[in-house]
Amino acid sequence: MEPIGKSLGSLGVTPNILTVISALLGGLSGFLFYIKQPVLGVMAIIAVGVVDMLDGAVARATHKVTRFGGVLDHVLDRYAEFAIIIGMMLGGYLSPIWALYVMFGMVMASYVRAKAESLGGLKSCTVGIMERQEKLILLIIGGVLVLWFKESLNIIAIIVGTLSHVTAMQRLIYTYKQTGGA
Repeated sequence: MEPIGKSLGSLGVTPNILTVISALLGGLSGFLFYIKQPVLGVMAIIAVGVVDMLDGAVARATHKVTRFGGVLDHVLDRYAEFAIIIGMMLGGYLSPIWALYVMFGMVMASYVRAKAESLGGLKSCTVGIMERQEKLILLIIGGVLVLWFKESLNIIAIIVGTLSHVTAMQRLIYTYKQTGGA
């Protein structure tokens, strides 16, 4: 990704602009699911994942890694994920209960990481089974399968939600071990 990051950086593309574009694509994906266009919604999720990788590549290649950029990236990633899930729910592809379950799991995994790094003093707390790319890949799979199997996104939401909750617990245990429980 470094050569692509350098190329984009030389064109004046900033990491924060890519972060905003990724979030907007998440909103577009949610809207596409809402208007019952799951194939286009899936394509937008793929674009979210690609652009999400590019923001970090540009930041590293152009030496524009900033604390604010990191915060902006994490916050807008959650907005994009919520927009996708809400669009799936409003489009009738995902039941409200499973939408809440998966969103709660995603936010708790992120919240534990943030608190471990801010209050717990850990340099990084990225442990756990469910990272962002895995979530997006599973949502893509569910979004494709929904064309043939109506309940696929409910099943995927249960899987992503459960693994996100497991990730939150893994991060909490990791933080406990790293801090000695203090």
